[in-house]
Amino acid sequence: MTPGEIAIRALIIGFIISLAVITGFAYTTLLERKVLARLQHRVGPNRAGYIPIPWRGGEKRLLGGFMQPAADAVKLFFKEDPTPVKVDRVTYNIAPMLAVIPAILILAVIPWAPAFRLGPWRFTPYFAVAPGINVGVLFILAITSISVYGIILAGWASNNKYAVLGGIRASAQMISYELALGIIVLIPIMMANSMNLGDIVAAQQPIWFIFIQPLAAIVFFIAALAELQRAPFDLLEAEQELSAGFNVEYAGMRFGMFFMAEYMKMISLSAIFSTFFLGGYGGPFVDRLPWLGFIYIILKIVFCLFLMIWIRASLPRLRYDQLMGFGWKGLLPIAVLNFIITAVLIVMAEEGTLAPIIDTVRQFFIG
Repeated sequence: MTPGEIAIRALIIGFIISLAVITGFAYTTLLERKVLARLQHRVGPNRAGYIPIPWRGGEKRLLGGFMQPAADAVKLFFKEDPTPVKVDRVTYNIAPMLAVIPAILILAVIPWAPAFRLGPWRFTPYFAVAPGINVGVLFILAITSISVYGIILAGWASNNKYAVLGGIRASAQMISYELALGIIVLIPIMMANSMNLGDIVAAQQPIWFIFIQPLAAIVFFIAALAELQRAPFDLLEAEQELSAGFNVEYAGMRFGMFFMAEYMKMISLSAIFSTFFLGGYGGPFVDRLPWLGFIYIILKIVFCLFLMIWIRASLPRLRYDQLMGFGWKGLLPIAVLNFIITAVLIVMAEEGTLAPIIDTVRQFFIG
């Protein structure tokens, strides 16, 4: 395949995935509002867009609220977008873009389906914007580290004490939890013996890593919540303390871009968790029907999103000292200990010294 064909294919796949993710972002907001309403015994959005159906002499509303994301987008487009007088204008305008772009870039290395042919196009070794990249995990860690700069710069450029405090909290929180996140990511790499995300998915075809490493999956998910600044780790925008935090001086579409970045990063980290621990696009009959891979990974992403929303509805916000203490004294030691034990077991298995120990333990308990 020539470089031109590779570039064209990447543009086509990138356009398809970007369109799907933007649509997914819009309806993730609706999903959250509907799930939170159900958990709090409310109705939720049910006015903007519905299909009226006659029902027992009255009317039943089917798909009530499915146009709510479009209504919110139109509202933000036409909302006044003032720029405060004393802000750093260049940084103030760049910060929302620095928040959104990394959230989209993460998806470039996610494998969405196995290799398949579509007309004259053959997608190998799997369906992704950048397939076969050997440092996919390193790319993800680098991009997730960059995303916090948008929040920090937004807080600094706003020239507002609440925004600055929100930005400082974001940087401290990122350092506290990205250590544990980075160490846990090494476990799927060791188990698959590769940093290629396609190889990590292939290594989970007999059994998902979440069943082999449940503790690693839990630590990763908690660290991902902290990375997303979602409840109960949403201290950088605590309304009771910081009056909205880092984006207090933003309105209109610039505020909408921060809103978009949060939900797109939720989708991205859910896709990463699905790839590392839930088998990615793997599932029944994928080898015969490759398009099922799209359905499987989307269902896994929706499941992860539901868990994040459920946690938001169930747990109160932590105090700042509890947040930092949990990251350094709880999550990080567990991640390091899990990594060391996993590394030792893998080395013992490769050298053939683990099997006799397992047989001895089995004979001891079985007799």
